[in-house]
Amino acid sequence: MSASPVFSVIVPIYNESGSIPELHRRICEVMDAVDETWEFILVDDGSRDNSRDLIQELAAEDERVRPVIFARNFGQQNAVVAGLDYSRGKAVIVIDADLQDPPELIHELIAKWREGYEVVYAQRTERAGESFMKLITAKLFYRVIDRITDIDLPLDTGFFRLLDRTVVDVMVDMREHHRFFRGLSIWVGFRQIAVPYKRAARFAGETHYTLRNMVRLAATAITGFSFFPLQVATFLGFFSAGISLLAIPTVIILRLAGVQAFLGQATTLIAVLFFGGVQLISLGILGEYIGRLYDEARGRPLYIVREAPDMNHGDTD
Repeated sequence: MSASPVFSVIVPIYNESGSIPELHRRICEVMDAVDETWEFILVDDGSRDNSRDLIQELAAEDERVRPVIFARNFGQQNAVVAGLDYSRGKAVIVIDADLQDPPELIHELIAKWREGYEVVYAQRTERAGESFMKLITAKLFYRVIDRITDIDLPLDTGFFRLLDRTVVDVMVDMREHHRFFRGLSIWVGFRQIAVPYKRAARFAGETHYTLRNMVRLAATAITGFSFFPLQVATFLGFFSAGISLLAIPTVIILRLAGVQAFLGQATTLIAVLFFGGVQLISLGILGEYIGRLYDEARGRPLYIVREAPDMNHGDTD
């Protein structure tokens, strides 16, 4: 049984053909300088361009490249899960393919790992090449998640981080379908530390994180780590009931006083619309949680691979 590499570098890929050659060059340059055995796991998440072909070409030329090819698009979160599943390193580094996160920072992540830290996450101090709307929504996203969930999520952090094998094994055992990788890697605990850096602009292509994707990710993070939405629904219920208890005697008194504004059906319609809205909001929140329970109950796999290397982790001595 072959010995496991010391490091695994995982990159989820979705329509990143413009970045893959440069990504491979820079990762190899950085990791070769570490002077330890390593592997490069490229997970193609059902790309529609020629990313899969480029990954397979790299695998044919470089034995350290281990391609994991999905049968279709399963999402970035599940692509990272697949990378963790197939990784064999004693330490695993997760990084995006767009080269906004500099691979050269890996040296600092490894240095912290060698000091004894088991989760080392890269924390952005600046974000170059991003629109004003993107900056605002990202800032709002991290701060909302931090305030209403039960995890102490570090601000302005992404996928880019190093995980010790102990942490990876714990995360691999968690097979929940609606995943928030950044939250899970913090939730597991262990010794953690941040490494600050300045984020660069994309090397090629356009961002795949639209506002819609950000909203979906926020919903996954909130429902995965907080009961706050359910508490809001309860609060709205008590609030609307309190209004009705105050409104009933108020309307009776004003009608007896002959106030014309409270004659007819206007107030009844307003009250019905208000309470109906509260009920629909509450049902929607419950539906989000029930839908996630339904996904877990079905027990479908997180991803399906078309092509992948042996999952044998080898020796860990």
